[in-house]
Amino acid sequence: MAVVNKIGKVMKRNHALVSFDQGRIVRAIRRAADSIGGFEQDYLEGINDRIFAAGKTDEGIAEFLSDLVVICLNAKPEHLVANFPPTVEEIQDVVLHVLQSTGFTVTADAYTCYRWGRHWVREGAITQEQFVGGGYPKEHMEKLLAWNRAHGCDTIEGLNEIIREGRLKPLVEAAIAEYEASLDEAARKLIRRLDAGDELQMIWISGPSSSGKTTSTVKLAERLERWGLRFLMLNLDDYFWPLIEHPTDWINDRNYETPEAMDIQLLNRHLKELLEGRPVEKPVYSFKEGRRIGTKPVKRAPDQIMILDCLHGFYPPLTEGIDPKVMFRLYVEAMNPLYEREFMLPLLEGDRTGRRLTRFADVRLLRRMVRDARHRNHTPLATLLHWHYVRAGELFSIIPLKGLADHIINGGMPFDLPVLKPFFSGPESLWPKREDLEQYASFLDARIRYERIRKLLDSVEGLTFEQVNDLALIPGDALVREFIGGSTIEIPHNE
Repeated sequence: MAVVNKIGKVMKRNHALVSFDQGRIVRAIRRAADSIGGFEQDYLEGINDRIFAAGKTDEGIAEFLSDLVVICLNAKPEHLVANFPPTVEEIQDVVLHVLQSTGFTVTADAYTCYRWGRHWVREGAITQEQFVGGGYPKEHMEKLLAWNRAHGCDTIEGLNEIIREGRLKPLVEAAIAEYEASLDEAARKLIRRLDAGDELQMIWISGPSSSGKTTSTVKLAERLERWGLRFLMLNLDDYFWPLIEHPTDWINDRNYETPEAMDIQLLNRHLKELLEGRPVEKPVYSFKEGRRIGTKPVKRAPDQIMILDCLHGFYPPLTEGIDPKVMFRLYVEAMNPLYEREFMLPLLEGDRTGRRLTRFADVRLLRRMVRDARHRNHTPLATLLHWHYVRAGELFSIIPLKGLADHIINGGMPFDLPVLKPFFSGPESLWPKREDLEQYASFLDARIRYERIRKLLDSVEGLTFEQVNDLALIPGDALVREFIGGSTIEIPHNE
């Protein structure tokens, strides 16, 4: 469509002024869409179908969305003054706003991850070789799909057939063996660095919410203890700012998912002092009272390695001034690609037929819903409404930095969905009622996730609670038990 464009200049990051080029916006949006397999991955009837009808092709949709960006930029009067043009960062903010506001949430996620990845390259936090683009490199995805295909569970239909035919146990055993082997490799890498003379003093375990960091931390520590290593574990939750310093939004929710929710300067100072062998007065935080209620003396023995389980463990300000040679970084993600049923988009030229992959973040959201309901006294609806904070945090300072990892562990299992399904079925279902979500009609992100996950759950053949509780089928030390309960591993955050 034709729109009036009154934006003549753009201010670059070095404050130089250059001519505004709408084509750059088109190309950036198109690149994000291509990275996820095309705009059809975001097609939502009743939400953005009219944009598909207007655009007709991927290029046409990208151009349509770029027109909306221009309209939003024109709406700010200061941008119409030659001396106050929009900055590159402001334009990127508007692109993200347009994508999220029109239901292109998957494209928006890829755009955000790419944007912040480029930021960390410019900052020198990661190298170009460590840059992960939209977060899910094609070669990594293909490897995971190949494993699932070899085990007959690369599709929802294939997984359902395994459940119906009672063939789940061998799949559980194979998936857990793959995960345990990856932990073994992580331990070997760490030991090899020690044998090579590296004076490792810190192990960081990072990764997105509900990816299985806690279970992986415990299992890795057990392996390393068998090698005679000694550890000091720090609960970094104690470094949260007091509740009064976390402003609420209009539904009284707080953003604990940003790294700045922690007192980074104090944590950084304490880490340096502990590395130097000096004692620190570590804060003690009460979540019940929402504030620090005291301090606890902590000192690291010369032969102890600190283990730090932290969402934002790779965030550069946390370890500023600390030699990377003393750190081992482990990244835990939860990626298990499954193809959903075929779909067709008659609104796009060519009547394209394709398949969508399940969204990894959706499975993690289900894990967190169960955990929050069982151990945190948070309703599933509250978890759903809060999830946009989770995604914003991990797309800024978690996923774009995973190239820093010395080793990556995949905590996503092909049997996650069947195991989680019974918690969201029947009269005791944790899944929020549609009428409860209606009062939050303006929360488009929550509405989209709600409908997408509901359809996903409807398509999955679930286990019974009797099967879920059967330790012979789902072992007590399986990662998923960190969320569903019954773990034979002590999960500190659930106690």
